[in-house]
Amino acid sequence: MQLNHQIHGSGQPLIILHGLFGTLENWGSQIKTLAEHYRVIAVDLRNHGRSPHSEQMDYASMAQDIVELMDQLELPSAHLLGHSMGGKVAMQLALNAPERIDKLIVVDIAPVQYPAHHDDVFKGLFAIDLAELGSRGDADRQLAIHVEEPSVRAFLLKNLYRTEQKQFAWRMNLASLHQQYGRISEAPSGDAFQGPTLFIKGANSDYLVPAYRDQVVALFPSAGYKMIDGAGHWPHAEKPAQFSRIVLNFLAD
Repeated sequence: MQLNHQIHGSGQPLIILHGLFGTLENWGSQIKTLAEHYRVIAVDLRNHGRSPHSEQMDYASMAQDIVELMDQLELPSAHLLGHSMGGKVAMQLALNAPERIDKLIVVDIAPVQYPAHHDDVFKGLFAIDLAELGSRGDADRQLAIHVEEPSVRAFLLKNLYRTEQKQFAWRMNLASLHQQYGRISEAPSGDAFQGPTLFIKGANSDYLVPAYRDQVVALFPSAGYKMIDGAGHWPHAEKPAQFSRIVLNFLAD
């Protein structure tokens, strides 16, 4: 699995992983800031962005993808930063191969199994008639029937692109993401990771809540915790300056 990735900056390696339906491009402003201090490797996870498609979407496989990328780049170890689904991939990698992780940062996700909560998103995405689609505006209007929030629709529609035949298509493997959604909802598992770990929560998000504290501590006993006021599930995009400051302070400590 040759993952698509971009490398910016120099210094200690810092690998960044996006969430479900995302791409490495979601980290644009953070990459620029963090690359002033680190060698930032931003990754498209399997079935996302420009990375290969696969019928498998479990966390063991996705974590192994990152190990293989590190081997390809000749990185014995690296800092690892993951958001949402990418945070679960990061946690699984830390549990599987702790010697490969210097410091771990998990953004707005817990090591738990979440109930299904993307039904409307999948309905909306599948409802878009790509063959007849004339513009992104048309796609947005079709998606709005199922997804109310304009910012969420804009995020999802970043996956649209035009082929050489000028037809719209999805970069993500929508069929596999839907088929494997149960695996994506699962919790990472393994022996506890003892290394330095930081969980960052958006204050307005319900993904990382006190009820999950025991699961966090059981797997990541050295974990610290930071909350960003005024941010939801995407604190790196909603409060970029505060987010990057927290990350840089933790990595430099």
